[in-house]
Amino acid sequence: MELDLTIITGMSGAGRSEAANVLEDLGFFVIDNLPPALIAKVAELARGREQSTRYALVVDVRSGAFVQDLDSALAELRGRGARTRVVFLDASDDVLVRRFEATRRRHPLADSDRVSEGIARERQLLGGLKGEADIVLDTSTLNVHELRDRLRALFVEDGGDELLQTSIVSFGYKHGLPLDVDLVFDCRFLPNPHWVDELRPLRGTDPQVRGYVLDQPETAAFVEHLEGLFALLLPAYVREGKSYLSIGVGCTGGHHRSVVLAEELGGVLERMGFRPTIHHRDVDRA
Repeated sequence: MELDLTIITGMSGAGRSEAANVLEDLGFFVIDNLPPALIAKVAELARGREQSTRYALVVDVRSGAFVQDLDSALAELRGRGARTRVVFLDASDDVLVRRFEATRRRHPLADSDRVSEGIARERQLLGGLKGEADIVLDTSTLNVHELRDRLRALFVEDGGDELLQTSIVSFGYKHGLPLDVDLVFDCRFLPNPHWVDELRPLRGTDPQVRGYVLDQPETAAFVEHLEGLFALLLPAYVREGKSYLSIGVGCTGGHHRSVVLAEELGGVLERMGFRPTIHHRDVDRA
């Protein structure tokens, strides 16, 4: 039986507990606040079970020598052929501060009552882990229901025969770059439907806006070049063992051009044999 183990970690206040609840609903056996030094023991016990079970372990900075122990545990598991993935939940500093203030909780790494002090320490501690995580999920703009939807999209069919799970997010630069994307493409060089009176109130999901954006000669060239780039990159990512790839497409407000291009690139990936999930982060934001 192949061991399937997901590590849920990340910034305090970014949604680890909610993520654990979602995975539990999806049939994972969830263990919360597990010291990384005990991960190998849990894996040993799991291998003794006759029934195949997916495990999700929630680990955080309260757990002693966190980073070193986690690195050692993951290396041991992968050396034994276990299927592992690390999900890192993140959010912007101001959002994390507001969440701690709303709950009146003290940050686990703050020596004083200053939440920002603890956040800064935690970012420094977890910087390397975030860079090596399989999935980085930015929860800054997500409510509980949206976070559940994002996690379900990633895990409800997780596994299967697809070696590289892909996702595409459209966004508006004026609302900030997504924290959880591997590749970012800027389509602000395309004519903006916002300046066309009859298109301004519509969204990129509307056929009129889609037609306007796709009719631009630069659009076809852009998509063609990206298709060639993906043909090079995605097989290379698979060979290197990457399991998840998130692609961001941005325009000014995230209403028109990026939405159209995200959908178009989704079709490109499908033709290459992938099954991307598509999320329009800012399509309904003012």
